[in-house]
Amino acid sequence: MATATRQRARSMDEFRTGQQKFVTAARAAYAAAPLCPLPTDVIISPYGKCGTTMLQQAFHTLRTGGDMDFDDVSRVVPWIEMAPILGIDLNAPQRAEPRGFKSHLSYTLVPKGARYVVPLRDPKDAFVSMYRFMEGWFLEPGTVPMEDFFEGWASGGGPEGEGYFSHLLSWWAVREQPDVLLFTYANMVRDPAGHLRRLAAFAGIPLDDALLELALERTSRVYMLANKDRFDDAMMRELSETKGGLPPGSDSAKVRAGSEAGNHRDELPHALAERIDDLWAEKVAAPLGFANFAALEAELYRSA
Repeated sequence: MATATRQRARSMDEFRTGQQKFVTAARAAYAAAPLCPLPTDVIISPYGKCGTTMLQQAFHTLRTGGDMDFDDVSRVVPWIEMAPILGIDLNAPQRAEPRGFKSHLSYTLVPKGARYVVPLRDPKDAFVSMYRFMEGWFLEPGTVPMEDFFEGWASGGGPEGEGYFSHLLSWWAVREQPDVLLFTYANMVRDPAGHLRRLAAFAGIPLDDALLELALERTSRVYMLANKDRFDDAMMRELSETKGGLPPGSDSAKVRAGSEAGNHRDELPHALAERIDDLWAEKVAAPLGFANFAALEAELYRSA
């Protein structure tokens, strides 16, 4: 019997078909073993490519005093939607308290009863980062134009079945609740110490100067790039290659040079930038009154 050829998607149709297989299997696994949140749990739940990994590392560093004895940060701060398919028990004790989780769900869909930390990011940066992340893992580099990928991103065709804008609006609506803490990725990068202090206070983690300095080191781009094998979705990559039909050697790195805030200007085509501006005007500016992401960010930090 001939062996099926393993290859990455070379069109958006192939990409969607492959992603749907993962989504269906993951949802079935989660339905059989859902998370039962504790009031002390902390769920980090941004939209994809909006600062998840940095916050996972920050949270785990703060609660453990610097533990790095893991092969994948999502083994110690599990991804709610995918953990069961990876054989991780979401309801088990973790290495330290409080328990922490990653998610990409909106407030509408996320399991209730925990505490929530949600970094927001400029949609142009988030889109470009997602496209580059998928290249070399699920997409064969050079075969799917950014313009084609944009249509799926704009329509909310991700694994969670929601788009960037509906995710943003759902969390913005509950930003003043005491169990919700919103950041922006750009401000996390500009003021890491201030955000680490706020994260520790929100999670109930005692923070002294020594732990703050350690957390600043361990969440720096230099440190995370030097240890990027801990932050490259190793478990999901193995699953995608052993059961998902992808060839070995995928590039699933999440910490990349050149992913700083505002870098979309270097590679986002003008036409796509205008499309995102139009979507913002329709979905955010119209109901909330913020002309752009910078205006929303300014309001978020106005009374922080």
